[in-house]
Amino acid sequence: MKQRGSGGDRPPSRRPGAGEGAGQRSEPGVAGPKISKAAANDKVLDSIIAADKTAAMKLAPVSRETEERLDRYIALLREWQAKTNLVAPSTLPNLWTRHIADSLQLVDLAPAAKRWADLGSGGGFPGVVLACVMAGTPGASVHLVERIAKKAAFLREAIRVTTSPGVVHLAEIGDNVDRITGPVDCVTARALAPLHQLIGFAEPLMSQGAKALFPKGQDVEAELTEAAKYWNIRPQLHQSRTGDGWIVELNAAERRN
Repeated sequence: MKQRGSGGDRPPSRRPGAGEGAGQRSEPGVAGPKISKAAANDKVLDSIIAADKTAAMKLAPVSRETEERLDRYIALLREWQAKTNLVAPSTLPNLWTRHIADSLQLVDLAPAAKRWADLGSGGGFPGVVLACVMAGTPGASVHLVERIAKKAAFLREAIRVTTSPGVVHLAEIGDNVDRITGPVDCVTARALAPLHQLIGFAEPLMSQGAKALFPKGQDVEAELTEAAKYWNIRPQLHQSRTGDGWIVELNAAERRN
């Protein structure tokens, strides 16, 4: 076995002559700007969200003005999401289909409604989305009831940056009747409580003529069965455009004795 000797035993090195070793040594490339892992992840998420928006706008088309308001809303939500949990992190790539389009479909179920109440608005779905749609409609208003102060602060900022006709009430959900003044055409709540509890929250507004629209998941039949133990209701079900869920429409509710 050959042993490598000291440096004096090595053959003298020489530089290759002109044309020798062509293609054997790569030239140093120009270093590009360094992108942090977080920034790279943001760029990937931006691309995914942009594609999701395209899909959502096909499911629930809106005017250019409404789309611009929704863009400002989503930008604000992503900014606040870093410090306040407004939506489940796992749903960020599908913000437009999972949350925006899912909220927009309610408008088609109550096309004449101009005055809405959203109970437990959270990150603004569907309340802020409805307010963006209602902007420019004479006499329109959306009441957003939220009991958590940080989320209420976000909702106020969202209404401001989108220049939409929303009023935020920092209150317990059951206090909405005292907070909301004037007539309400439609009351809604999304991912807030079981159906029989939602009806209890909404019934004072429904007794004054409001329609109720409650987005629900695949277990809607079980929730309707449970609600029928407490309420006399005649529900109408609408299949969601954005998944396997349903929207429960109620025009009246009477508590069982």
